[in-house]
Amino acid sequence: MAGREPAQNALGVRNEEIIQDVVQNRFFLKEGRFELSGVGGYVPNNPMVKRYSGGFLGAYHLNEKFAAEGAIMYFPDLGSSDLKGLTQKLVEIANSRSSGSTFEQPVEKMMLGATFAARWSPIYGKINLLGENVLNFDLYFTGGLGMISTKKYYVSSGTDGTIALRFDGNEVHPPVTVGLGTNLFLNQSLAVKLDVRSMLYRAPAPNYSGDDANSNDMRVYNDIITSVGISYFIPKMKPRLMDF
Repeated sequence: MAGREPAQNALGVRNEEIIQDVVQNRFFLKEGRFELSGVGGYVPNNPMVKRYSGGFLGAYHLNEKFAAEGAIMYFPDLGSSDLKGLTQKLVEIANSRSSGSTFEQPVEKMMLGATFAARWSPIYGKINLLGENVLNFDLYFTGGLGMISTKKYYVSSGTDGTIALRFDGNEVHPPVTVGLGTNLFLNQSLAVKLDVRSMLYRAPAPNYSGDDANSNDMRVYNDIITSVGISYFIPKMKPRLMDF
């Protein structure tokens, strides 16, 4: 830029397109930190059985947007207490129509779930609460593969109205998982986690006839797991000159 006036040189630099990947005014930094989470959850879209869960999630944040994640969740088997009203009503109706009815309602209980996923956090935001308090949060999406272990049962109703479960074996399914969630940062180490993920897999359709010939019919299942918990980030975040 020899021969140009200083003002012209300054304008030239100002007009050049400069692309910078910077983090500005973040209260919470994740890059290079591990996230350990304890969560409790529920499966809201299973019409036959109630499934509650407890589990752990672990993630390593490569930078502020991308992380590698692993999760494991356990769903306790509470016997007939897990059955929803619809399941009991179906077997009661079938039994009342015929005293010799052998109708059994097939149900499947998720017992153990594990996922290995990539996490993308495109949004970091702030909410102004009551004037001076600011809530910092991020929004993330997950996608990956997993494993679901289930127990199969047949539910029947006796002549005295009691409900009985007949165990029919264990199954393991490899689902594709997608989900989204948010971390609500309480301080520079703790956050409240809200998470929803869908586990999609292909498995045999419910068999009402007991005929093995019908066991080849397949369908797609979608188990949605909603959970809430607490996340702890390590190591400790480097001190900042100011908080935003």
